[in-house]
Amino acid sequence: MFENFNIPAELIPSDPRFGCGPSLIPMSYVESLLATGPHLLGTSHRQDAFKKMFKEIQDGLKKYFEVPADYEVVIGNGGATFLFDMIGLGIVKEKAVHYTCGEFSNKWFKSSDSIPWISAEERAFDYGQGVSYSNHKEFDLVAVTLNETSTGVQIDELPSVNDDQILAIDATSGAGQVPCDVSKTDIFFFSPQKVFASEGGIFVAIMSPKAIKRSEEVAKLGRYIPEIMSWKQAIENCRKNSTYNTPSITSLFFLNEQVKEMNKLGYKKCQELAQKKADLLYGWAKEKSYLSAYVTEDKFKSTAVATIDIDDKYSADDLCKVLLDKRIAYGIDAYRKLGRNQFRISMFHNIKIEDLEKLTKIISKAIEG
Repeated sequence: MFENFNIPAELIPSDPRFGCGPSLIPMSYVESLLATGPHLLGTSHRQDAFKKMFKEIQDGLKKYFEVPADYEVVIGNGGATFLFDMIGLGIVKEKAVHYTCGEFSNKWFKSSDSIPWISAEERAFDYGQGVSYSNHKEFDLVAVTLNETSTGVQIDELPSVNDDQILAIDATSGAGQVPCDVSKTDIFFFSPQKVFASEGGIFVAIMSPKAIKRSEEVAKLGRYIPEIMSWKQAIENCRKNSTYNTPSITSLFFLNEQVKEMNKLGYKKCQELAQKKADLLYGWAKEKSYLSAYVTEDKFKSTAVATIDIDDKYSADDLCKVLLDKRIAYGIDAYRKLGRNQFRISMFHNIKIEDLEKLTKIISKAIEG
């Protein structure tokens, strides 16, 4: 199916990267990195050139998310999945509750559930459905995923917590364009290889004073916490504009470039641009009889990851392969464990709405002939 499909030149996108995994890193960022010559790459993360860049990232993120002055931006190696364990080991006192609606929110729950000296409860919602909150006063940490990358579900509000509870938000594929008042969270964390156009292997955690205090309290309990997962080490090094162990300078450089670009627009404007892309894709799915949005409730439809089901008469996998082979569109296949005949299309900040429109026309033309 689709083997003989020819794509008109005028419909070819300016960039083929539409995937929800690694982000679309502008080639201009690579050129900017090259321009640093021998003065950044290959230098120590304890030296001024690195620390200057690192502080720019910290200050830029605080400005972008408009967080209070006493919040801290903590960055380290390992990625968001690394933080699943780091939070369970070093932030949860006794009990955590996890609201789950997909593969990644469930993965976070499993990480907490595997730690023998804390207890974790999962409040699961069907894949493709949004999350609603119930009474969780008995828990000292509440875990929520801002944007479920596997299903394209985003939360529409934050849960309420009291002064003794920590609200932790995995914001990996939504941070930067999915609406969220970060000042109402205690740990807002993400990997920067999505909206923030970097690569994997590092984490960013924006922490409230309450979260930092909690990390200090848990550290005093005398539990075994691997030094690489020590919040004390991470926080103290970041206060010196550095990381505990050697990071990827390239990843941090790309992150800094993206933060600077997004700060030119501001968080609110970036959300507006993301919503326009979402309106385009979900409107297309509604218009075509052979398509439908996997997430049915509008308030839970992601503005970062669109999941669009296709009639079983047409193979999404076959069309994805053709577009991949022709170097037209990369990474628009469904999340592998979901097992649906579906397109999963990124709407991350650097993806142009004009290219998304071309992609919709290409898919429609392939199906309609």
